[in-house]
Amino acid sequence: MPTTFDLPSDLRIYSAVETRDALLAWVEAQPGQETLEVSARDVEEVDGSGLQLLASLSNLGAPWRLVESSESFDNACRLMGFGQWLGKRVLKSTTDGSAT
Repeated sequence: MPTTFDLPSDLRIYSAVETRDALLAWVEAQPGQETLEVSARDVEEVDGSGLQLLASLSNLGAPWRLVESSESFDNACRLMGFGQWLGKRVLKSTTDGSAT
């Protein structure tokens, strides 16, 4: 069973280094995991730096998917051109409680 990485409530430049370090440590602790699962259900504030940090997962060579997201995260993704993360990858949205 995969372990999910829970993004912090503040996913902005102010917490980017701390979040990056935690994310990289988590990735290293997931050897052999086919697909990494990331949850954005607790994200309340997000900026371009936070989304770039998440996009950098693609450069690590491991596929990942978004399993939950908050309304703030959804809006930021759409605004910054990362709407593709929200399509089939979102299993559960915290905005309406339904699975997609």
